[in-house]
Amino acid sequence: MNSTADALPIIATAVVESVDTSYLETLVGYNARMAALTAIGQFVPRMAGYGLRIVDFSILSVIHHNPGITSRQLCDVLNLLPPNLVGKIDALEKRGLVRRHPHPLDGRALGLYLTEGGNELMAQAEITASELETEVASALTASERKTLIRLLQKIYRA
Repeated sequence: MNSTADALPIIATAVVESVDTSYLETLVGYNARMAALTAIGQFVPRMAGYGLRIVDFSILSVIHHNPGITSRQLCDVLNLLPPNLVGKIDALEKRGLVRRHPHPLDGRALGLYLTEGGNELMAQAEITASELETEVASALTASERKTLIRLLQKIYRA
């Protein structure tokens, strides 16, 4: 390669003591990701105490609040691929947290329900998640937190 960049000498005199991320900090995606990483970094170990990963928690929470939801609806709302969901539901069913019953309106579909154990687990896991959210967002007022959630939803629901 004979590009101009290859011909320039490397000057090793600069020392970066403070990294400039000012441009990145103007980007919604960067800020949303950094906030998400902060929350996820604390969420993962707390949910591990319940034997749940983030996607398991999300699946169980949606079923908990929508008994009888179909796999298709669950995939749509959580943006999951059907083949990925099947294995997750199978694993949650084997743990005794989820059960499947024929859908009352669509004979081809199965409704998803939490078992008694699943409901008990989610009652506790959602309390833990709410406590964590309070901690993670402690730098925000209640009004700022509501505004932040509303604005993020405005972006991903557009």
